[in-house]
Amino acid sequence: MTTIDAFRESVSEAAPPPNLGPALQALWWAHRGDWDRAHHCVQQHEGDRDCDWVHAHLHRQEGDMANAGGWYRRAGRALPDLALQDEWNLIATEILSRR
Repeated sequence: MTTIDAFRESVSEAAPPPNLGPALQALWWAHRGDWDRAHHCVQQHEGDRDCDWVHAHLHRQEGDMANAGGWYRRAGRALPDLALQDEWNLIATEILSRR
């Protein structure tokens, strides 16, 4: 899977596509509305910059900005001035482009 459209469409399946890394798995679960499962995916991969970025996004989504700020710093990213869905698209697109 290499396009954001294909990734977004895959959310209608019962499980994430095979061979997704943990950051994309977390984004997949987040898009389905399963915050806990998304959080579990990234929590097990602290130190991976993509996972830390998604981790930040998840805490921003829940409204825990102090926690989100720490994860953005770990990911080497600034707190975005984007809507949550726009940030989701940005993260997914960037990670998919590197595959």
